[in-house]
Amino acid sequence: MRIGFFGNTMNLIPAKRLFIILGLLLLLVSSPALGANNAKVDRLLDNGALLLEQDGKIIYSRNPKQALIPASIWKLATSLAAIHTLGSKHRFATNLYLDRNHTLYVQGTGDPFLVSEEIDEIMTVLVREGVRQINDIVLDEHLFQLPTDADGASSSNNPYDVANGALAVNFNTVNIQVKKDQQVYSAESQTPTLPLMAKLAAGLTSGEHRINIGSDRSRILRHVGELFRAMQVRHGIIGEGKIRAGTTPSGLALTMQHRSNKDLRQLIEAMLLYSNNFIANQIFLSCGAKRFGYPATWEKGQRALREYLAQQLHLGPTMITVAEGSGLSRKNRVTAQAMLTILEHFKPYRQLLPFEKGCQIKSGTLTGVYSYAGYLPGRKGADSFVIILNQPANNRDQLLQQLTTIHAN
Repeated sequence: MRIGFFGNTMNLIPAKRLFIILGLLLLLVSSPALGANNAKVDRLLDNGALLLEQDGKIIYSRNPKQALIPASIWKLATSLAAIHTLGSKHRFATNLYLDRNHTLYVQGTGDPFLVSEEIDEIMTVLVREGVRQINDIVLDEHLFQLPTDADGASSSNNPYDVANGALAVNFNTVNIQVKKDQQVYSAESQTPTLPLMAKLAAGLTSGEHRINIGSDRSRILRHVGELFRAMQVRHGIIGEGKIRAGTTPSGLALTMQHRSNKDLRQLIEAMLLYSNNFIANQIFLSCGAKRFGYPATWEKGQRALREYLAQQLHLGPTMITVAEGSGLSRKNRVTAQAMLTILEHFKPYRQLLPFEKGCQIKSGTLTGVYSYAGYLPGRKGADSFVIILNQPANNRDQLLQQLTTIHAN
């Protein structure tokens, strides 16, 4: 007697034979639905991976060990490492020093949220502390040493390509309004109109434009310095002088330390909502500096993230490759299995993810890379899922629907 592909069962004891027959009957009952899902997935999945867990068990899997380019879902790994390394209540600092010549030294430590409103607060505190004159403004960014931009960033004007550094304001972007007569103004009430804006607006049509400052360090520091100077004038602090790069003299007493209004948890929430590459890599670089000392470098950030993933999540080099922290780089690699592990550890912080498409979700997009990672509502909490496609066709929404159907059944 033969039953399908199980071979000769004549010598099996009755209990085993019954088990096989029941298993076959179950397969025959369930295979039409499972087969239909598999057929749909086969049509949608050319080069990629899927994973879905429910109540702590994997219920659907495709290519879980294939290392793939993750795009922006990689920010979840950076977020976890940052919470572990810096602490969820960490607030970035900007240090300010004033010498006897009324020279203001502004020393950055990589605050990704140093925006116009916070510089306005800095000037308010300086006035309250008795500062009445500022002459030269010296911008000190020596705590970050970045000879190149993040791997994967280009030289475009797009905000997602902004350069990282120890000192940056307004995410290294300007928001300007070009009038029909070609006059240029700040498009934000909180930000004064700066001389740099007219230069950046050259050749633009009338309307509102948000422009990437670029990766030229002198231009970036000009932007920082002009904003500090404009806020100085707004607060009635007299003085004039040069805006220049430099290093704070050793032994100069700290005048004030400004701590960001947002703690790390709030920064991560904003980063995930807007998929902000600048914030992600500022955090990534700061993890490296915290773990291995300043100055912050790309190599230290890579080491810190690899170390965290290996020691805390037990993810080795066959499962992950780290190039930078935002997902811009095509050198980043992750398996769906590793991504599922990251999601499991991120569950206590899942409320930081936006709720879309009926789930808490982070998306990732590069040319030929389309990914989702997140949580479906489950009977016992949140059930993790991963979709990573490295293929021309962006079928992630259809595949998410397939996983949602499997999850519901």
